[in-house]
Amino acid sequence: MKLVIAPDKFKGSLTAPEVAERFTSGAHRVDPSIDVVAIPVADGGEGTLDAALAAGYERRTASVAGPTGKIIEADFAVRGGEAVVEMARASGLGLLPGGEKDAVGTTSLGTGQLVKAALDAGARRIVLGVGGSASTDGGAGFVQGLGARWLSSGGAELPLGGGALAQLAIADLSGLDERLASVELVLASDVDNPLLGEQGAAAAFGPQKGASPKDVAALDAALANFVEVLASSEHAFAIPAAEAANTAGAGAAGGIGFAAIALGAVRRAGVDVVLEFTDFSSRLSGVDVVITGEGSLDEQSLMGKTPIGVARAATAAGIPVYAVAGRTVLSAEKIAAAGFAGAHALSQLEPDPAKSMDNAGALLEDLAETLIQSIRT
Repeated sequence: MKLVIAPDKFKGSLTAPEVAERFTSGAHRVDPSIDVVAIPVADGGEGTLDAALAAGYERRTASVAGPTGKIIEADFAVRGGEAVVEMARASGLGLLPGGEKDAVGTTSLGTGQLVKAALDAGARRIVLGVGGSASTDGGAGFVQGLGARWLSSGGAELPLGGGALAQLAIADLSGLDERLASVELVLASDVDNPLLGEQGAAAAFGPQKGASPKDVAALDAALANFVEVLASSEHAFAIPAAEAANTAGAGAAGGIGFAAIALGAVRRAGVDVVLEFTDFSSRLSGVDVVITGEGSLDEQSLMGKTPIGVARAATAAGIPVYAVAGRTVLSAEKIAAAGFAGAHALSQLEPDPAKSMDNAGALLEDLAETLIQSIRT
C-alpha cells in the first residue's frame, strides 16, 4: 500500500509535520512496509512556512520588527527564485509578549522586512501567507518595511500601529523598493472581506486582536484616513488605493491584504498555493489513498480550508481521501458531499477536549492504526 498523508496543523497541539509523523507511526504499526509519503500542507496562514520547508525550500532567517516593534529573529523560505513568507512568523498573535493583545498599537512592519529579505535573497516570486496576525494597521507597517514613510502634517514620523494612521497626512513612497515593480507577489488568503466598514478589517477581526468597540470604530476611521491619504499621494501604487480597499481580500490579516493588493499582489486561495508549491498533484502517482485533516473539521472547513483543497485534488486524481481531525461536527452527509470517503476524530477516542489536545500525538497514532486496518480490510 502507498498512501499520502497531507495534513494541516492540529492547532494548539501538533504542527502539520508532527501530524504526518504521528500518523505514519500509527500506519506502520499495521504494516511497516506501507509506503507513506508525508506532504504537510496549510491554507496560507500559520503552517505555510512548515509546508514550504517540508517541500524542500531552504530556511532563511532575518532580524525584523515583531508585532510590538521589538526586534526578533524570523524565518522565511527560499527555493530558486521563489520565496515563502508567513506573516505569523513576524507579526503574529503568538509573538505578543505575555500574549497581551493590542490591536491599536501592533504593527505589520516585520512582515514587510521579511519580504525585503526575500528580495535581497534573489526572489522573483514571493508567496505571502497571511493569517494569525496581531495587527490592524492596514498593512502600513508592511509597506513601511519596504521603504515607505508615514508622516504627520508637521512632517514627523508616525508611531507604529493602526491607531496612529488617524494622524497620517503625508505618504512618502519615494523610497519604496524598486524591485517590487518586477516581482510576482501572491497573497495566499481565503478571506474576502474589504478593508473598511462593517465587514472590514477592524470590525470583522479587530475584536479577535483585543479591540474594544471603541477601538474598532477608531481603527476603521484611521484606516479610512490611510486610504484617503494614499489616494491623494503623488506616488501611485500599482492598484489605486480606493480600488484596492474595496477589493475582496483587502481586509485580510488586519488589512495587510489591502497593502499587498495595492502593490500588485494577486490573491489566491491559500491551500491552492500551498498544494502548488508542494507539487501535490504530481506526487499522487501510484498512491492508493490520501489522508488529510486539521484540528477541527467543521462548517468553516467547508469554506475552502486545507482538507477540502486536498480532497478536491485527490478526487480529481481518482484517489479516495479520508480526513482525520481533533474533532468533527459535520454530519456524515456533509462529509461525503465534501468528497471524503470517511472522517475520523480524536474525540472518538478521548471525549475530553483538554485531554485530547494534551495527548493528541499518541491518540493520532492509535487512530491511524485503526483507520489503516479498516482501509486494508
